[in-house]
Amino acid sequence: MVRFNKVLAIGLALSLGLAVGASAANVKVAFIVSNQANESQAFSAKEFVKYGPDYGFDVSTFDAKGDTQAESQIVTTCIAQGFKAIFVNPNDIRAIVPALKKAKEAKVIVGMFSSELIGADQQYRDFAASSDDVLGGQLAAQQMIKAFPNGAKIVEIGGQAGHNAQLSRHDGFNGDKGIKGSKITVLDFKACQQWATDQAQAIMEDNIVKYGKDIQGVFVHWDNGATGVIQAAKAAGLKNLFIVGVDGNKAGYVQVKSGDQAVSIAQDFTAMAKKELQLAKDALAGKKANPAFNVIPQIIYDKASVSKYPLPQW
Repeated sequence: MVRFNKVLAIGLALSLGLAVGASAANVKVAFIVSNQANESQAFSAKEFVKYGPDYGFDVSTFDAKGDTQAESQIVTTCIAQGFKAIFVNPNDIRAIVPALKKAKEAKVIVGMFSSELIGADQQYRDFAASSDDVLGGQLAAQQMIKAFPNGAKIVEIGGQAGHNAQLSRHDGFNGDKGIKGSKITVLDFKACQQWATDQAQAIMEDNIVKYGKDIQGVFVHWDNGATGVIQAAKAAGLKNLFIVGVDGNKAGYVQVKSGDQAVSIAQDFTAMAKKELQLAKDALAGKKANPAFNVIPQIIYDKASVSKYPLPQW
């Protein structure tokens, strides 16, 4: 049986509720989307709904629309509505903690999706499945160092400020296994308010005004952000930029193939969603996740390798 989209009122956030292949025997779980406007989140939501019944779940999805407070309210609503498990990709990795603490107190299974809590806060989740975003930043740095062994001046444009992926990619890129100690000089770094292409473009436009042709490379935290960087560079007549992005979505794939983007560090959100569903199934059966943090391997798309892979679905 297929149940079509339903609108669920949750205070500040009116969210998308999907359930495909649902049956009375299925366990009710929720995937809380940080922002449905983010393509990776929208695609992941579809994957949860698609594969949920295979694991015995009736999956509903909720859209926080980039609102940190709304996301916390959604968690509270899911507790009240009797969801047995929730999967969360927080807009703010710290602000979500009080809501997750309430979920754990209510014995709701909590899975962190494409993200991870920090330090002691990890006690408020049962498991996490994610690309290693610190490693993603490190891989981006390695590609930059490889392209410029004698050094270069670059700019870094971060993803959504406060999001775990933004923080981790920044730390990985700039840390000991990143550009630290190399000849790469970061002229400027600024994070966006949202994972929004136009915001990345605006930051790049400002960088071009400040630094012009001194900019040789750009590390932008996501491929749709790279789209904005490319547009800004073309408008300014700035050529031959070495642009590295993360995600491996359709935009990144096409941009790498065309040569507009040098590298995309690709994530596998289908594998990530399936891992979360399996871990939740195990947790509800009384099995503790071991390991609790599960890394889904990343793939490097560059001009030489991209054609070996199929066009991404998102």
